Amino acid sequence: MTRYGYQRVRPQRRGAAFLALVRAWAAGAVVLVLTEYIQATLVHDYVATGPRLDTFGGRLLLIHLPNALCVAPAAWAAARIHREPYRASTPRHLTASFAVPVVAQLLNMAVQWEELAAEGLLLSNAVLVVGCVAGYAGDRLQDEA
Repeated sequence: MTRYGYQRVRPQRRGAAFLALVRAWAAGAVVLVLTEYIQATLVHDYVATGPRLDTFGGRLLLIHLPNALCVAPAAWAAARIHREPYRASTPRHLTASFAVPVVAQLLNMAVQWEELAAEGLLLSNAVLVVGCVAGYAGDRLQDEA
């Protein structure tokens, strides 16, 4: 067989699984930063004014719902970038998908710990779960199609 027709199979190198995770996390972080930036410049600067945030519905619509719309694409992007054969392992794939939003949530809570109210803490964690599940479900639906 000539060298042009030869398909060389490369064995898996040490650390390849971790590099696949890092690559997925990087994609998720980029998407999360971009979507949060767009949310901060559009929603918070122009729409989320003081009187609108006084009610529970206003906070839900102007803070928590846009946060879910930022978390879901970040989880989806991280899940889509996570490559085979590591996608087949459910714990690795869940780690690749959910690590960036969870770490971002933990950092956000650590920075704002003194100012957190029970409502904000519960709703932001609910948004995290909803966004992560939506992003992961979108990834799985694309795998089935």
